[in-house]
Amino acid sequence: MTKQTEAWGSRVGLILAMAGNAVGLGNFLRFPVQAVQNGGGAFIIPYLTCFLLMGLPLLFVEWSMGRFGGKHGHHSTPFILDAMDKRSFWKYIGVFGIFTNLSVAAYYCYLESWTLSYVYHSIAGSFSGKSAEEVSSFFGNYVSVGSGNFEPIIFWIICLVLNTWILSKGLSGGVEKAAKIGMPLLLAFGAVLAIMAVSIKAGEKGAINDGTVGLNYLWTPQFDSIWNGKVWLAAAGQIFFTLSLGMGSIHCYASYIKSKDDIALNAMSAGWMNEFVEVVLGSSVIIPISIGYLGIDKVLEMTAGGSGFGLGFSSLPYLFQQWGPILAIIAGVMWFGLLFFAGITSSLAMGTPCMGFLMDEFNFKRKTAAWTFGVTILILGAPTVFFFNYGVFDEYDYWAGTVSLVVFALAEIILFAWIFGMDKGWAEINQGADMKVPNIFKYIIKYITPLFLLAVFIFSLPGIWNKILNTDIKEKLSAATDPAVIQNLQTQMRYVNFSRLLLLALFIGISYMVYVAYKKRIKEGRFTS
Repeated sequence: MTKQTEAWGSRVGLILAMAGNAVGLGNFLRFPVQAVQNGGGAFIIPYLTCFLLMGLPLLFVEWSMGRFGGKHGHHSTPFILDAMDKRSFWKYIGVFGIFTNLSVAAYYCYLESWTLSYVYHSIAGSFSGKSAEEVSSFFGNYVSVGSGNFEPIIFWIICLVLNTWILSKGLSGGVEKAAKIGMPLLLAFGAVLAIMAVSIKAGEKGAINDGTVGLNYLWTPQFDSIWNGKVWLAAAGQIFFTLSLGMGSIHCYASYIKSKDDIALNAMSAGWMNEFVEVVLGSSVIIPISIGYLGIDKVLEMTAGGSGFGLGFSSLPYLFQQWGPILAIIAGVMWFGLLFFAGITSSLAMGTPCMGFLMDEFNFKRKTAAWTFGVTILILGAPTVFFFNYGVFDEYDYWAGTVSLVVFALAEIILFAWIFGMDKGWAEINQGADMKVPNIFKYIIKYITPLFLLAVFIFSLPGIWNKILNTDIKEKLSAATDPAVIQNLQTQMRYVNFSRLLLLALFIGISYMVYVAYKKRIKEGRFTS
């Protein structure tokens, strides 16, 4: 087996990389919209409750599992889980930690490439002089890859190559350096944009509201929403989405730290940094600017689907133009620049577990593992690029970026607290800790978090079942009368089913690789712990 020489260069670099893993596009595009649609200021109550009872406990668990696996030379979830319990099925549950990263990276890198393209268009002045409708249609045309429209493909490939090149440089030489550059710039850009957003004055430069109106609306609590189960489900989903839980990337990052390093403080530092970026900066840009110029009703209409894409890509480039040509360029570069840094620090984290698996089990060199990851993402991601308008992108996001996270998190918390054992787990969490984790978390991890996750999973089952049956598409089909619409929906259903088969084949393929790796270990006389 190739001797692993990967290591983090500094504690600051590790925390920034972990925070970069968590801080992603959802902090700026998804969280503000979720808050607006789910009770405004009251949303923060279920959101913080989910963070304390589910998010923070899972951070402790995943950091400690990763460090435990790293002590035994494992840097990917199949054999990290196997090291914690010898029953063979755990290594196959650990497949989720590779499958999810590959599947999410496949569409996430395409989304990331949009931000890089929009930085270019902001500098080039592509949105100057255009109406709101023209800027909005620019985004619609951009994601519709077709004959003659090669720009999205070019930027997507640039993004893939950049990710792969950074990964090929290793942890300290690549991922850590990217985090040390990207995270400070992200925070600086976010702070400047937040100041510009709240400084908007009604009646000036086309604004109809002060920037503070958007903040007030966002954080005005609608307390009746707290009793709505969908709000709690949205809060739990946002915590998963924002902290990158249930993916395996945290396990991998933590597996490269020293056995006596403080994981408790590191986990809290990375977690709270993410919360600051999301709740403070994420809330202070897109909603105040949009409500300042478009008004509350229009913003509610545009965010009805729970996504910030419509505002972030279709509206903000136009709204920035109201500030004048120079400020429009600066604001565009900062907005899409911070989204790019948020995206790439997350996608780099997705590549690391896959590389760790190939290097550990099949003796791949670091550069070979990185380029293997890049080529795999190119192949897996192609359907999300070319068939974006047929729902393939959304299918990847639902099954890999939502359902898989909950399933894997539920499995890992059961393994950690009930099979590996809470006493051993608690000792692992606190080993080398400069500040001991409050004892209450021992009971939260063992009892509350599993029940919380189980409830999230059970409440999600009706939606999962409807998704499997393609209920939404079938309802549209039954109501459609236009032959062109019917044909389009039938085509969409075929692509949706194809994407599910592709994801299933990927999971089976990774499982087979884990099986081969396990047999290889037996043949070579190596053991998993």
